[in-house]
Amino acid sequence: MKESGILNSEIASVISRQGHGDLLLIADAGFAIPRGIEVIDIALSENQPRVIDFLNELIKHFSVEKIIMANQTKKANPSYFNEIISVFDDDTEVETIDHKELRKLSESVKAVIRTGDFTAYANVLLVSGAGDRWYSETK
Repeated sequence: MKESGILNSEIASVISRQGHGDLLLIADAGFAIPRGIEVIDIALSENQPRVIDFLNELIKHFSVEKIIMANQTKKANPSYFNEIISVFDDDTEVETIDHKELRKLSESVKAVIRTGDFTAYANVLLVSGAGDRWYSETK
């Protein structure tokens, strides 16, 4: 029986299928998820769990080279925006784009993990990275 790491079997499966550069969307409760995209719904109730709660656990088991968030997140909820980016290493690239563009990019994700977060524009698009475990003779 699995007793460590990500215990949710669907989430564990999705992150194990992510390759370098693949996209994974962590969405708030109201994000309009495109048809045909795999959705893992972990929403329990209003703000349970929040995007930030999920990211704090995910980052222990998943390498991210870039995060993409909507400009509207920074404008509507600047402290939450800063809290989210603080989860990641300082060398993780942060890009902000218009929410409409984020919705368009969501059409090419491998999966969406839908939270119960009721924070406006709390969606985070993750670009999978190669973690620090990769060996290279030269840097």
